[in-house]
Amino acid sequence: MKPTLLVLAAGMGSRYGSLKQMDGLGPSGESIIDYSIYDAIRAGFGKIVFVIRHSFAEPFKAMYNAQKFGGKVAVEYVYQELDYLPEGYSVPEGREKPWGTNHAVMMAAPVIHEPFAVINGDDYYGPESFKAMAEFLFSVAGGHDRYAMVGYRLENTLSDFGGVSRGVCETDEKGFLKTITERFKIERKCDKVIHVVDDRELTLPAGCPVSMNFWGFTPDYFKHSDALFRGFLDAPTTKTNLKAEYFIPYVVDRLIQSGTSTFKVIDCDAKWFGVTYKEDRPFVVDKLRSLCDAGLYPHNLWK
Repeated sequence: MKPTLLVLAAGMGSRYGSLKQMDGLGPSGESIIDYSIYDAIRAGFGKIVFVIRHSFAEPFKAMYNAQKFGGKVAVEYVYQELDYLPEGYSVPEGREKPWGTNHAVMMAAPVIHEPFAVINGDDYYGPESFKAMAEFLFSVAGGHDRYAMVGYRLENTLSDFGGVSRGVCETDEKGFLKTITERFKIERKCDKVIHVVDDRELTLPAGCPVSMNFWGFTPDYFKHSDALFRGFLDAPTTKTNLKAEYFIPYVVDRLIQSGTSTFKVIDCDAKWFGVTYKEDRPFVVDKLRSLCDAGLYPHNLWK
């Protein structure tokens, strides 16, 4: 059974100023999602599931559908909304922020019954990443609690436009994930990579793996997510913090610390790029064109 690609595309693009998951950035108007799907098809994925919002569902489905992709993959859509909560729970008064990336993953439980990968809709990951993840997912078909994460080398994920936040990972001697720590204001400075903590500049080790939200799971992950989500909602900090989010690393950390699951870190030398702010757009447009000029992609992906 071929693995599925779950694309997190429910963000509203408030910092970008528009729906960046639908922005035409490639030479023929392709979005970053188009390149991810093209790479996923080449790697052997058989189905694409999009997590979206009802508010933009109609134009999104018109832009991304099985016909566009030449019938090479099946396509399904699921929805993430603020009030999609377990029975007995309600949205706290005054809460407006969505529940986060792992809540988005949970929305796909009814339509995914095979090993699957999770990606952000606004990040470019590179064909090597999809190939490596597909190989892992084929290897764990029928299993459980054996998951993976593509670990990008820190230097390949930095921005030329300012500091970034990254999930810096620690692995054991066998290459399995031990911890993920969110680091902020990461940037190059002279010949080092630094991050800022309490106005102090600290050096990060060269070549350390970081998470860019490219995960590989088997369907049992949904069961763990549901159980931990209830605990997250019941936590006093969630009830008082109207911006608390149920992120994938939150679940991952608890599964590791409890000994429930293992997470293989897939080493990747690919260079990541993405769009967060409108100022990122010209760089991404130039980068995609250069990849096409170099022959990595056709200038019209779906022609």
